[in-house]
Amino acid sequence: MSDNPTLISMIKTPATAPLFVARVVGSTGDGYGQLALAWGAMHLGHGPGGMSLVVACKALPALLVLAGGVVGDRFRRHTVLAGAETLAAVAWAALAVCFLAGQASLWTLCGLALLAGTARAVFMPAERGIVADLVTRPQRQTANALLNQSNATGLLIGLATAGIVIAAAGPGWAAAIEAAASLIAALLLTRLRTPIWRAEASGVLKELCAGWREFTAHRWVWVLTLQFTAVLVAVASFNAVIGPLYTEHGHGGSKAWGIITATEAAGALLGAVIAARWRPARPVLACALLPATAAVPMLLMGAGTPWPVLAAAMLLPGICQTIYAVLWWTTIQHTFPPQVLARVNSWTVLGAFALTPAAVLTAGPLAGMLGPKQAASIGGLLVLIVTVGVWTVRSIRAGSSEYPMPRGGHVSRPDSTAKDDSCASLV
Repeated sequence: MSDNPTLISMIKTPATAPLFVARVVGSTGDGYGQLALAWGAMHLGHGPGGMSLVVACKALPALLVLAGGVVGDRFRRHTVLAGAETLAAVAWAALAVCFLAGQASLWTLCGLALLAGTARAVFMPAERGIVADLVTRPQRQTANALLNQSNATGLLIGLATAGIVIAAAGPGWAAAIEAAASLIAALLLTRLRTPIWRAEASGVLKELCAGWREFTAHRWVWVLTLQFTAVLVAVASFNAVIGPLYTEHGHGGSKAWGIITATEAAGALLGAVIAARWRPARPVLACALLPATAAVPMLLMGAGTPWPVLAAAMLLPGICQTIYAVLWWTTIQHTFPPQVLARVNSWTVLGAFALTPAAVLTAGPLAGMLGPKQAASIGGLLVLIVTVGVWTVRSIRAGSSEYPMPRGGHVSRPDSTAKDDSCASLV
């Protein structure tokens, strides 16, 4: 493969193609699962509060993301991803049985949602690290763009059709499709070949400390991580609870929300094409500003905008958030050596994953008390406030003139290990 591959040439390469196909399939299932969980809980009579609790339980295991980072650095990453997809298939198959049977206690749904969330916590840190395993440095931005495009394609397919399936056949069939997609994705991922970066285990705590030291060594990493945390909390509450409640109460129902979220996924497709070609002079500054677009549909919903207008508005954050993700992960992969990537990834998302369950759990009662419109407005204002806050940091405004090299100016050998002898930086 050349150092300047196109999206088409990369997906045709046997060494990388299974990853992208697996993410199309897996993300299609994710689209079905996203709607199936919310409407399944409501259709079983658990109401907005019960729906919030189930969705929060799915997000709760994200607190295990640090352990997922250790696993993603210690074992072959394609094996970790395949195992996580298999676990997800089991959880969603059980949820499908509950929804199809038409009866399940709230705590049963919560337990199965926890299992599905655990699979995601293991999957996420290794997903972005695997790009550095499969392609060379000059190819990474294109690979990241294609990975985001694969995820967006699957979500577009899943979200665009899941609402129709739920309306016609119920959430049980949507959950069953999610289970099947996860299983197929697991089989595809087993076809990849990735290296083992850690020659031997040095202890979980020491490995976590090494990842923490790498994470805190760059100010822009942890400042933008704080921003990402606040934005993701607002977006998760909006997508998982506030949006579905808004459409369910006189604004088009599940079909409308499926179209709205599918439009965002369509924007992500376009964003991936742009991100594969755009090399901004200040990638860090671009990453600081792009998340502000997430506030647009939230503020429009707060104004009571009809759902077709909301669907059109979702195109903008879909485009910009994908460009953000590609620039962010490419910069991370260029900054840190491959043997710590999964752990650094886990530290960057820990705060968001830790707060998301509480935010989602609160979003249901808050939307029930204030109304979905007011709750959406609060989320939009939060996104704008944190973006302005990040803009006040001079080092962020200065940005970065180019993608940085790993500290020391070289890429470490596979069996080299970051300094693991102390956890003093955590104190």
